Order: sequence, then structure tokens, then C-alpha cells
Amino acid sequence: MNGKPLAFRMRPRTIDEIIGQQHLVGEGKIIQRMVKAKQLSSMILYGPPGVGKTSIASAIAGSTKYAFRTLNAVTNNKKDLEVVAAEAKMSGKVILLLDEVHRLDKAKQDFLLPHLENGAIVLIGATTSNPYHAINPAIRSRCQIFELKPLTAEEIIKALNHALNDKNRGLGNYNVHISNEAKEHFASASNGDVRSSLNALELAIISTEPDEHSVITITLEIAEECLQKKSFSHDRDGDAHYDVLSAFQKSIRGSDVNAALHYLGRLVVAGDLVSISRRLIVIAYEDIGLANPQAGARTLAAIETAERLGFPEARIPLANAVIELCLSPKSNSAYKALDLAIADIEAGLSGEVPLHLKGAHYKGAASLGRGIDYLYPHDYENGWVKQQYLPDKIKKKIYFKPKKTGKFEQALASIYEKLMKN
Repeated sequence: MNGKPLAFRMRPRTIDEIIGQQHLVGEGKIIQRMVKAKQLSSMILYGPPGVGKTSIASAIAGSTKYAFRTLNAVTNNKKDLEVVAAEAKMSGKVILLLDEVHRLDKAKQDFLLPHLENGAIVLIGATTSNPYHAINPAIRSRCQIFELKPLTAEEIIKALNHALNDKNRGLGNYNVHISNEAKEHFASASNGDVRSSLNALELAIISTEPDEHSVITITLEIAEECLQKKSFSHDRDGDAHYDVLSAFQKSIRGSDVNAALHYLGRLVVAGDLVSISRRLIVIAYEDIGLANPQAGARTLAAIETAERLGFPEARIPLANAVIELCLSPKSNSAYKALDLAIADIEAGLSGEVPLHLKGAHYKGAASLGRGIDYLYPHDYENGWVKQQYLPDKIKKKIYFKPKKTGKFEQALASIYEKLMKN
């Protein structure tokens, strides 16, 4: 061994050696097609750690025989990019793996853009962040964007077996007996991160004393010790963050208190009060709405209290708000009604404002801001009088379809039904 970690040594040398990500590198898939046609375009690979972003980049380079360089958008400076550009000018093309590409500053970006345009540098940007949120549009528009998925347990076991059998780069020179339970633990407890699985396997083998027959036996207990429970990882800027926020809202919408508190806990551990606050206000009006109108005001009060307190005490009013929202009746009728109206407007269904609703500036209009023939509701008993308000083109349109999940909206629905009948 040369001292480099097993995961580094076992990186695929060509596209065909890649394990997982078959939706991108499998036969007939987009990256495989690029490599075969020798028609590479810049790309951004995003996904959780340890799923093969660097491996795909190095495999593309190995399959095409182009020069391959690796830089980091944070730690490497513009001068490092200039060296890569000079090499590209001499050799014709360089594949540049740029890690943490979402952290690329403007000076480095401005330097890179013309080299991406002329194809001298094929950029492979790697990031755990969602590029649609985190990466500058100028870079994003010049790259194809590919999402990488966590490897399945079966795929990780395949990678482990490959490493155990490879005598040149892997662990094939060791006499190892590994239990199925240990192997399955390496594969499942890493949550799709093949890098941590491989490095934990190597640690287990080199730190376990062989028996009198020179056999190294890896048990489940050794696997658990070498693949320590992963510390909670929650990158506020990462794609996983948006998944947690989405699950948080959907759990409240589905009235699952325990799931909602779990996802709230993950957001609290991440310390992201801003995202929690914004999402709770959205939920109060999007998902609870007219079924419990006071929930919006109480949610806002809880958020303001949480902001004054800060963590860890902020979790207390937030828990109150989440439980109330979970157990409140749900209604999306208000914003759905507006969305229907907006859809008609965008489709060209609007029409002219009825003459009697036009303002006092309209020629011949009466005083007090009333249009011609306008019936003033306050002049009538109960404050209501039948007249046309919608334009002729859509005068029979109905947008609001009340739900009866809460007492408040039930009362509104009753009034609404009476008015619609008259």
C-alpha cells in the first residue's frame, strides 16, 4: 500500500469500472455516451458525500486520456486556475474537477468562463449543494447538471468485494474472513456513502490482529467499532436541507405530530432558525389557512418569541407552534382560489372591468367614486345587493371552493353558499 486511503486507491480508472450511478454512466446513458463520442461538455455533479462525484470525474479523464487536474474552489486561488488554463492551451484540453464549485467567487468565475466557452477546459464541478439554489447562473448555464444518488447497500457490497479481492490496489493480499453481518453493516450504516464504507473496512482489517493461521476475522462488533455512528450532518446550504424542510411541511400537512417534531429537531440541531420561521409561516397560511385563521397569528407570535430567545430556548415556542399546526384542521382553499384566478389571467381570460365598477374619473361617472349604475351595498339591508362584478368574459367563473374542515371556514361557506344562490 502507498499510504493513501482505500477509497482513494479504489477509484475507478474508466467509466466501466464505476459502481452505482447507472442512470448516468450505464450503457446508453448520457455520460457514457459523451465519453464514447469523445464529445465532453462541462458538467456539475451534485449529491451527498461519498457517492462518486470525484470517481466519475477521474473515470471520465481515464476513459478519454485527457489531462486531469483537481482544484478546490475555496482553497485554490486564481493563479492555480491560470496554471490549468496554460496547460489546456498547450495540450488542447484539460478536464478540471473543481470541488465545492458552489463556493466559486466572482474573480475565479470570470477567469474560467471564456475557457469553458471555447472548450479548452472541461469543468466538472462537484458539490453537495443543490446547484439550482447555490451556483451562479453564469456557470450553471454553461454546464449540464447531473444529480448523483446515494449508493444502495447492494452496490456498496459490490465495491467492498471488489476491494477485498483486488491485490494491486485493494486488500487482496490480506487473508480476511468477514462475516455477512459485518459486510451488511458496512453497507447499510454508511447511508450510501461508499467512501466511508471502504475506509472503515480498511481500518477494520489493518487494526485487527490475525489468528494463529494468519486469518483476520472481521465480526459485526469490529465493523460497528470501525464504522462509528455517523455524526449528525446537516449542511444548511445543501440539498439535504431542502429535503428536510420539505418533509417537515409535509408531515405537518399530514397531521403527523411525531414526524413533524423529528424534522423540527433536525432543523434545530442544524441551528437554522431562519428557515424554520419562514417555513412555519408559509405552513400556517398554505396548509391551515381558513380552517384555523388564528393559527397564523399564533405562529407568528411563537416565531417572534423564538427569535428573541435564540437557541436552545427557541425550541420551546417552536414546538408549541408545530404541534398546533399539526393538529389544526387543514384548508388550502384560499390560495388555491387565487391560483385559479391567476391561471385565467395568464391564459388571457380577463376582459374589461364592468362599466358600473369603473372609478369616478370615468366620463359620466357619479360622485363618491361610483361608476354609472353602480349599486352601493351600504345602501341596502344586510349590506348586499346583487350585481355583476366580474368582466362579461368570465362572469360565471367560480374560483373559491370552501372546505368545511374548521368552524371558521364552515361559517364562511354557509354565507358564501347563500350569496351564490341569490
